[in-house]
Amino acid sequence: MSGTIDSQSVEQTRPRSDRDVVYVGYRQRGRAIVEKQPGQERLTPNRSLELASHSPSGFEWGYGGSGPAQLALALLLDYSDDEEVALAQYTEFKNQVVSQLDCTGPGGRWRLTGSDIDAVLRETSDEAAAPSI
Repeated sequence: MSGTIDSQSVEQTRPRSDRDVVYVGYRQRGRAIVEKQPGQERLTPNRSLELASHSPSGFEWGYGGSGPAQLALALLLDYSDDEEVALAQYTEFKNQVVSQLDCTGPGGRWRLTGSDIDAVLRETSDEAAAPSI
């Protein structure tokens, strides 16, 4: 595995409807819940735990710990359906996106679109491909 991913090729292989997906996070009885919309399908850590076990107890967001790492991996794995992309990008995705998510506003939810994810993947792939001096 090279560690660099061509996000443009990932984006081009994704159907347009998948890019329109929205992930929504909120708390229910103190538990972190993430849903994939449309359809309100609940995202679980199960599939991502097979790749890396950071937080078997579940997801978190808003800081840089193990729960956010599991969420970042699960989001990228679900969205890209590509283990290589998810593994190569989730740490940076956690640092740039998941650690910044907040659901303390009026609706008590955060929202992340497929277009948001594409933009971050494109940005981090460009940085990884840039020559170092």
